[in-house]
Amino acid sequence: MLTLILAGGLGTRLSEETQDRPKPLVEIGGRPIIWHIMMSYYSQGYKDFLIAGGYKCEMLEPTLNKHFVDIPNLKFEVLDTGLHTQTGGRLKRCFEYSGIQRCFATYGDGVSNINLKELLKVHETSANLVTLTAVHPPARFGRVVLEDKQVIHFGEKNQSDEGWINGGFFVLDRQVIDYISDDSVSFERFPLSQLAETRKLGAHLHQGFWQPMDTLREKNELEEVWKRGKAPWKTW
Repeated sequence: MLTLILAGGLGTRLSEETQDRPKPLVEIGGRPIIWHIMMSYYSQGYKDFLIAGGYKCEMLEPTLNKHFVDIPNLKFEVLDTGLHTQTGGRLKRCFEYSGIQRCFATYGDGVSNINLKELLKVHETSANLVTLTAVHPPARFGRVVLEDKQVIHFGEKNQSDEGWINGGFFVLDRQVIDYISDDSVSFERFPLSQLAETRKLGAHLHQGFWQPMDTLREKNELEEVWKRGKAPWKTW
């Protein structure tokens, strides 16, 4: 099954690393983060990719060719979906270009040890047009329990205390493009909210590792985990 990767954003929150390259090419352990993402899919049997490029799109193909030179049967194509196209518009362009009926989709800046076959099974056994992966966000702050302005407990917050958020690993059916009018549509706003209202949006609950790379701090955290040889997303 084809995997669409959204890789066209400006990466402004990681501007320290994205002045001269697109965010998906920012490296963790000497490899672009999009390489880590694609290898996670590849190791689970999904070897075909369509990459929705935008910002510095011309850098994606030659860089990935260099990093995938020794990986057999992996196929990818980069589609220039426009510099200012929003995420919904990029997905719509990919569906129209490829003609696919169902696919995986994810962003080019987050890693996880998600079981993709389980995600697909959840989708296939439902009537939903989209199934997203719900994850617990990383705990960032100490947890304080108060009683009459007195701290009675202080400790590290667990990820499970944070509730569920969209982890960015999807299965999409082609009909989703009916909810995307043009390039200006953000997938995370109108389409997903409309699908939720019409009971066409499902969720696969992932209790394992998930980490975005939105900031320099998060990039450095991922780099440190990789250097220790304990990267949970390394499934190959």
